[in-house]
Amino acid sequence: MRAARLIKMVLLLQSRPSMTAAELARELEVSERTVTRDAQALSEAGVPVYADRGRIGGYRLVGGYRTRLTGLARGEAEALFLSGVPGALREMGLEDVASAARLKVSAALLPSLRDASRTAAQRFHLDAPDWFREPVTPELLPAVADAVWDDRRITARYRRGEHAVERELEPYGLVLKAGVWYLCARVAGHGSFRVYRIDRFTAVEAGEERFEREPDFDLPAFWEERAEQFARSILRAEVVVRLSAEGVRRLPHAMDAVAAREALARAGEPEGDEWVTVTLPVESEEVAREQLTALGAEVEVLAPASLRERFAAEAARLAELYGL
Repeated sequence: MRAARLIKMVLLLQSRPSMTAAELARELEVSERTVTRDAQALSEAGVPVYADRGRIGGYRLVGGYRTRLTGLARGEAEALFLSGVPGALREMGLEDVASAARLKVSAALLPSLRDASRTAAQRFHLDAPDWFREPVTPELLPAVADAVWDDRRITARYRRGEHAVERELEPYGLVLKAGVWYLCARVAGHGSFRVYRIDRFTAVEAGEERFEREPDFDLPAFWEERAEQFARSILRAEVVVRLSAEGVRRLPHAMDAVAAREALARAGEPEGDEWVTVTLPVESEEVAREQLTALGAEVEVLAPASLRERFAAEAARLAELYGL
């Protein structure tokens, strides 16, 4: 346990110019007193850890000290080669860079671990695009990816409806969702973060000016929040339905799972026939018809009346088709 912590401490100091005791304690999930003892232990073991005193002091490695990746276990080495997404790297124009990095990592590993990239590739593969969709790489993606890596402002033109809009953006990060690339960026001069589909960009020009990133920006957390907001924003209508026990079980698989579970949680107790009445948020009446049709006879639409009439008409057509 302590050995792993000491290795992590060395790697943390190796990746940054210096770290305070408080920062190390937070990363290692120990007390600052333990950090002090660990730094002393590393120094006694020959690792050149130096402590700067004072208000802005901290710990750092001196003499350009670097540790080789000979302490990795097999599982850790294999997980390291899983951290990249080959298809995504290729689309961003980073395939050659990633290949060179993998070669360097392989060369630094112990001989017994140098097959880690092959064993990982044999066991795991990520296919990001959705089913029945031909993936198309946006032509301007490599230019946007370069700007993201270099923290360079870009001037982007994109389609918004029937109009073209131009914005100066600070590109913070890229997200690949179901085969579609998105840019999370801050509008220069406004401070607001927005999400853009890369395939709607018609022109991108990167300037020489670099922007200063907000240190607290968390790309995964930002995307999760915006994705949830988007999912909720399109649910503008409501339908009232009765569901059987089987319908309750299948509902989260037929529509937005989060919205379905929240609606079921708000529903009352089952009626005498074990059916439950639920008010569901939906994108539109047409989308609701497509989603609820998948539940068959396990759902009865109560409102709106127009949707109930459509289900009744379709049920009549089915009865006629099957000679019932």
